[in-house]
Amino acid sequence: MQPVHATAVIEGRVDLPDDVTIGPGCVIDGSLGRVTIGPGTRLIANVYLCGPLSLGAANTLYPGASLGFCPQSLNQDPSRPGCGLVVGDHNTFREGVTIHRAMGDDGPTTVGHHNYFMANSHAGHDTRISDHCTFANGMLLGGHVTINERVTIGGNTSVHQFCRIGRGAMLSGCVGTTYDLPAFFMLTGLNITGGVNVVGMRRQGMSTEEIEEVRWVYKTLYRRKLPPRLALQALKEREERPLVAEYIAFLESSKRGLCPCRGDPKRSLDGHSRPS
Repeated sequence: MQPVHATAVIEGRVDLPDDVTIGPGCVIDGSLGRVTIGPGTRLIANVYLCGPLSLGAANTLYPGASLGFCPQSLNQDPSRPGCGLVVGDHNTFREGVTIHRAMGDDGPTTVGHHNYFMANSHAGHDTRISDHCTFANGMLLGGHVTINERVTIGGNTSVHQFCRIGRGAMLSGCVGTTYDLPAFFMLTGLNITGGVNVVGMRRQGMSTEEIEEVRWVYKTLYRRKLPPRLALQALKEREERPLVAEYIAFLESSKRGLCPCRGDPKRSLDGHSRPS
């Protein structure tokens, strides 16, 4: 395939390296904001990119992928560029993936490195996605969602706007959360965490001691039936341990509240329910 196909449309402020591949039917629109594409990136066919957009090196975009369009909001002016979208290196965007640019001026929507977006997955405006994540078909992230590294989200699973997903967490397919899910925990039902991601922790090379520490945190938060503030107090008795300190920081900064387990009240650390 020639580097830039004759049927591709490139307009406005667009920066392309010599080794980029732009397939048939692709559109790169830099009229609203600059589009920068890194070396080794491939737009296979019928990809639509809209600036402001920075796309790093060695990314692969399949047909129908659409990056950088305005947020899906009735009040959003589509002619307002905002802070755009910034994408790192070595990401794969399969057919029909959509990721929208930021709504305001506080910073761009961001995608890190080595992420895999399967067909028809979506990330809304102002999302923050870290590295080495896998998103299965039909996965949906609302606006302002934060996804930490090495998260796996199953097909047709949704994350409510402003929620945070801790590193190494796994969300099963066809479920969803309107609450924060801490690191290495598993979402097994709608707003239900049902255990810890032992397989994922082993694959990441975590030691037996570290895995047991995560299990202890999970049991402290859910199995001991402690009120949220007493559970946090119990964690703070081991706050000198890095893993436990990570959970404490996550819990104390939560605005949506912690995802409950089956049968538990949906409470935050202040003892009140959070809106869904």
